[in-house]
Amino acid sequence: MKYVSIAEAIEKGKGTVELRGWCYRERKSNKYAFIVLRDNTDIIQCIVEKENVLPEVWAQVENLLIESSLTIKGEIVKEPRAPTGYELKAKELKIIQFADRFPITKDQSTEFLLDKRHLWIRSRELTNVWKIKAQLLKACREFFDKKKYYEVTPPIITGSSCEGGSTLFELKYFDDKAYLSQSAQLYLEAMIFSLEKVWALTPSFRAEPSKTTRHLTEYWHLEAEAAWMNFEDLLKLEEELVSYICQYVAKNCKKELAVLGRDPKDLEKIKPPFPRITYDEAIKILKQDEISIDWGKDLRTIEEDQLMKHYDKPLIVTKYPKKIKAFYMKEDPENKDVVLCCDVIAPEGYGEIIGSSERETDLENLKQRLKEQGEKIEDYEWYLDLRCFGSVPHSGFGLGVERVLRWICKLETVRDCIPFPRTIKRMTP
Repeated sequence: MKYVSIAEAIEKGKGTVELRGWCYRERKSNKYAFIVLRDNTDIIQCIVEKENVLPEVWAQVENLLIESSLTIKGEIVKEPRAPTGYELKAKELKIIQFADRFPITKDQSTEFLLDKRHLWIRSRELTNVWKIKAQLLKACREFFDKKKYYEVTPPIITGSSCEGGSTLFELKYFDDKAYLSQSAQLYLEAMIFSLEKVWALTPSFRAEPSKTTRHLTEYWHLEAEAAWMNFEDLLKLEEELVSYICQYVAKNCKKELAVLGRDPKDLEKIKPPFPRITYDEAIKILKQDEISIDWGKDLRTIEEDQLMKHYDKPLIVTKYPKKIKAFYMKEDPENKDVVLCCDVIAPEGYGEIIGSSERETDLENLKQRLKEQGEKIEDYEWYLDLRCFGSVPHSGFGLGVERVLRWICKLETVRDCIPFPRTIKRMTP
């Protein structure tokens, strides 16, 4: 008989099926054994009666522990009391591997679960996170395909910074010094002069000493850049992408979202236009809410969370002070103290998910900004060349995949949005 998945067996609803997977839960008596089997599609309760199987099979069942791998054949029947509404009455069973006693039990500490991450990623909650993440990435690719963007493959090893030298991971590159990429943006800017509209999905690295629920030192960075795109068009593109992701996941991950406690209707309402305010307007709102912040300071978690108490859709905050933003962001022609940039802040207290800007095209302004930020001009000669040979207005953004996933899945920490999280104190397993 051909093996079927648990989801296929449940859909079939009756008849004889043969399944394979791992023991998710088990309990035994003198006459019966209840095995909850899991595979990548779902779980199902299997009942083994001592009288209905060979003695040697029952002996194996008695020694079965959680996470043992097995195949099981039997009759599937409807059973409302079972976890997924169906039960398999076993006729044959074969243990592929007897697992050792599983080290993860109830009420384990966060650090212990991170130490055993290679085993904890099998949990039902995290399995559903990985499924939703796969659909999220599929949505992004589909979105950019429809917009006729080209996916490109920028380097991860770089000779200069993009977001500031203080958060760079340095490495020895033969006899020279190099760094792990903070962002693919500068390379995407180079690519637009041939392809015009490009995007990339790469790991990015930030040596930030942050211990918050929003920070990772290694994360997946979805970035896009387009020639001829002005600031207004950039904001519209970001709205469309975030909405597309939400609609796609709501449609294709209803079961997985339910396990995680997210109502798909929450995501279905995420449609353009998103509310927009300037940094100056954000400061006024915060002061009215009795949150004191001086003009020129970046918005921290506490300020973002307070702002989002006023909104139930992602919020676009534009025109931050120039002195706290990266050198490549274009000055606002109407106010030289701010730049044409935006952060997109997710609702429900999940914080910033996108950073973006129109890019500075004035060569002398770029050089001056680099000097002000303590960078060596010679390290950016290749980038400055882009302004000397056919420069055009252009814009782009970077989206933190794990941050968006955390919001969609209603997760407590961004660490649970990546199989093996890297943080300030963790680089294993």
